[in-house]
Amino acid sequence: MPQRRSHVAPSAAQSELATALATLRTELDAPTGFPPEALAEAAAASPATPDLDLRDIAFATLDPAGSMDLDQAFQLERSGSGYTVRYAIADVPSFVAPGGALDAAARLRGETLYAADGTIPLHPPILSEDHASLLPDQDRPALVWTFALDAEGSVSDTRLERALIRSRAKLDYVSVQADLDAGRDSPAALLPEIGRLRLAQEAQRGGASLNLPDDEVMRHDDGTYAIERRTPLPVEDWNAQLSLMTGMAAAQLMLQARIGILRTMPQPEDAAFETFRHQTEALGVPWTTGRYGDYLRTLDKEDPRTLPILEAASALFRGAGYVAFDGTVPAETTQAAIAAPYAHATAPLRRLVDRWSLTVALAVSRGEEVPAWVRQSLPLLPDLMRASAQRASALSSRTIDLVEAALLAPRVGETFDAVVIRRNGERGTVQIEEPPVTASVALPPEAVAGTAVRVTLTAADVAKGQISFAVA
Repeated sequence: MPQRRSHVAPSAAQSELATALATLRTELDAPTGFPPEALAEAAAASPATPDLDLRDIAFATLDPAGSMDLDQAFQLERSGSGYTVRYAIADVPSFVAPGGALDAAARLRGETLYAADGTIPLHPPILSEDHASLLPDQDRPALVWTFALDAEGSVSDTRLERALIRSRAKLDYVSVQADLDAGRDSPAALLPEIGRLRLAQEAQRGGASLNLPDDEVMRHDDGTYAIERRTPLPVEDWNAQLSLMTGMAAAQLMLQARIGILRTMPQPEDAAFETFRHQTEALGVPWTTGRYGDYLRTLDKEDPRTLPILEAASALFRGAGYVAFDGTVPAETTQAAIAAPYAHATAPLRRLVDRWSLTVALAVSRGEEVPAWVRQSLPLLPDLMRASAQRASALSSRTIDLVEAALLAPRVGETFDAVVIRRNGERGTVQIEEPPVTASVALPPEAVAGTAVRVTLTAADVAKGQISFAVA
């Protein structure tokens, strides 16, 4: 599934698109600025005194190129037959006063929104892209997890401490992947080794990864937009395992103390599994034995049938939510795709709930009482995060609709190569090969998932973000 990019040429469609994107922010009631009181608090925020000075540790960050809101930094080393993994998380809890104007603004937002025409941050940029961000060559407060891993990648010991750190390098995925592939030295040199071991641990637990290609809207310096379809690089999967390991450790501390907030997802029902089996049989790559996670790991990314299979599998990854608890462990604690209890605890600059998770985890690790403000506000978090997730999802899907329409507006009447990725009755969803656009279309009876078709663009309305195709 190679990466593809398509551009919007300067035209009337470009002007229409800019207007439609601005209108979308208003429709979704997306915040555009911070109250003066919140900005003043952010500028004056003074972090807590760290327990340790770890500035001699050579931490590095790894994010998409251009990122400034750097939540995590890592340091990896061998230790006997195993490994030591240090994972530093931006100490946002020490910058945000509970009950203040900054806290209120963050609760209203819930998470950072990545709009095509600019980011809508969870915290003011003076924090998210400066004082609290783990930028290179800057002293920064952090919550540092230290994991001892055995030769199989299993965690044998964990500790969490508040520390002062200094990142040495700001890495990006593409460059690091190139360095690793070429055998060049890198702060991430051990990441493939540790990441593969952790992926093996995930497989043993019965976990599953979907790894669908992402459609990302890009805005270029000249004001044009593009849709980029890309499959995550291997280094992204390995790096994600560090975050997952940390989230599982945070969940264990919460369960130990019987207070916290977990990210859960139910196990798919038998009917969903049966439907997926039939879909894989129809596509000619049947899932016959073993766990569905193991089956997904065997798929060939270059096989054109893989994308329809992954689209079908997405029905197995539904129902994720948050469960807050205090005093009693909830009946359901597992995130089914991870196959373990899990908490969001590694992105506090960009996601509200992580500040609570980290605060609870630090208190438990220190043997201290969980702060009263956490207990009082925990019940509010699931609804706050649900609302922000709905807004983020609507922003993402509608933005892609608008940019797709602008991409295609000058091409009404043209015919494109496509593949059917799912069918529902007389209609189905097709993936255009170039530009990377997904569309609904009426299908002939013989066009099942995985079938190659040619479709003609019959209409494109930029203002509404609507496109129409007919099978040629």
